[in-house]
Amino acid sequence: MDRLTPLLDELRRFETERDWARYHAPKNLVMALTAEVGELVEHFRWATEAESDALPPETLIEVRREIGDVVICLLQLCERLGIDPLDAAADKLALVREKYPAERVRGKALKYSAYVDPSTDRR
Repeated sequence: MDRLTPLLDELRRFETERDWARYHAPKNLVMALTAEVGELVEHFRWATEAESDALPPETLIEVRREIGDVVICLLQLCERLGIDPLDAAADKLALVREKYPAERVRGKALKYSAYVDPSTDRR
């Protein structure tokens, strides 16, 4: 969390200066996060895969700003709920590694339940 501490401190200061903490209930932050992700999606809607990999510089600037909004909302939610986002991501990655063993899923993009080991009838 050391790398996030200065940003979290700045977010707390920003929120306090404006007296906005009262509006940052988890449900409100999740709705704001959803809205910001929607704004990010707008830059990719209808783009081909190749176009999404080669955004024009002006679009990339806008995408960067939207990513900033998403990160801010997510960090505010984590702060409010007492969740360390880096620990949460590391824990989730460990679970995903179990659900999707590399030797069984390499080159495939199916749901984890589709990867059943026929010899044991288990994942």
